[in-house]
Amino acid sequence: MSGIYIHIPFCKQACHYCDFHFSTSMKKKEEMVLAIAKEIKVRKSEFKNDPSKSEQGKQMVETIYFGGGTPSVLTSEEINFLIAAVYSNYSVIDNPEITLEANPDDLSEERIIELSKSKINRLSIGIQSFFEDDLQLMNRAHNSAEAQKCLEVATQYFDNISLDLIYGIPGMSNEKWKQNIETALSFGIPHISSYALTVEPKTALNKLIQTGKIAAPKDEVAQEHFAILVETLEANDFIHYELSNFGKENYFSKNNSAYWLGKKYMGIGPSAHSYDGVSRSWNISNNSLYLKSIQEDKLPNETEILSTADRYNEYIMTGLRTIWGVSLDRVKTEFGFVYLDYLNKQVQKFLNDELVLVKDNVLKTTKKGKFLTDGIASDLFILN
Repeated sequence: MSGIYIHIPFCKQACHYCDFHFSTSMKKKEEMVLAIAKEIKVRKSEFKNDPSKSEQGKQMVETIYFGGGTPSVLTSEEINFLIAAVYSNYSVIDNPEITLEANPDDLSEERIIELSKSKINRLSIGIQSFFEDDLQLMNRAHNSAEAQKCLEVATQYFDNISLDLIYGIPGMSNEKWKQNIETALSFGIPHISSYALTVEPKTALNKLIQTGKIAAPKDEVAQEHFAILVETLEANDFIHYELSNFGKENYFSKNNSAYWLGKKYMGIGPSAHSYDGVSRSWNISNNSLYLKSIQEDKLPNETEILSTADRYNEYIMTGLRTIWGVSLDRVKTEFGFVYLDYLNKQVQKFLNDELVLVKDNVLKTTKKGKFLTDGIASDLFILN
């Protein structure tokens, strides 16, 4: 098994663009931590046939990832308690990557020092922007000063740090976006994840746009920002290893790379997803029902057995988004000639437009096609 993802479903306040599962009420936080620890224990037998298990029969865990929500709302004691639950129920490799997603307002100097003394060895910090007006538009809980201060301190105690930046924000000029990137680079951060501002249906951002209070993001602006991002980071020795992720050598996210490479993982906590190679399961996205189920010794999840078409479509999507691309040999071996023939026919128009290329029998997007990756992938999908 590759890794364990732990979803912490709490946030201090709701960002306008976010549609992930979380609650702004902390009333059930302690109860939730205990329930998550119980789920970790209960599910240790799930991968009993996993060939990566140790001689003792426990599963080999390579990464532990605290996502959310905002995992940094947990105390250091609660984080350490959950890490200990993993270690006591699974066999963990030496020096696993253990990531904590954190917001700048939670990362005081005292807190950073506490975390540096724990098993957490990678921070993923939700900066999003270094400009006050952007942060207010997105309803972030931190301000620009906190964003820069936490990075000044965190880089003294952590070598492996990633930060998130959002582009395509209404009113953000190319020059302003360049300043955001340059500010991030000034801290010597080895990994940057960057996403276009996306308007999801049931979010505050969508309502603000519909009522005319905020302008809608423009695709052409996002595309310009993306081009600036790629050019600037690659000029600073970052490797563009996944559509939204850039890392210096030896600083790729091991947790996320495992997802893109199709490795098995377990998702713990409300709304968390798991994958075992043949099926995908997901926990209920409701804190109260999750807690009730765990207390009744029931796993609050649903499972879907993936069809050959499902697995092919996922491979196309994840492969095209990464530097590893889509192996035509793997498509033939794993899915058969019918799928390979279909892919070869569907991809021809993108080859003609120089949006993709085939090199060493591996299909990849070109620089010209990179921003259009998801759309290209969807055109290569096969219907069930």
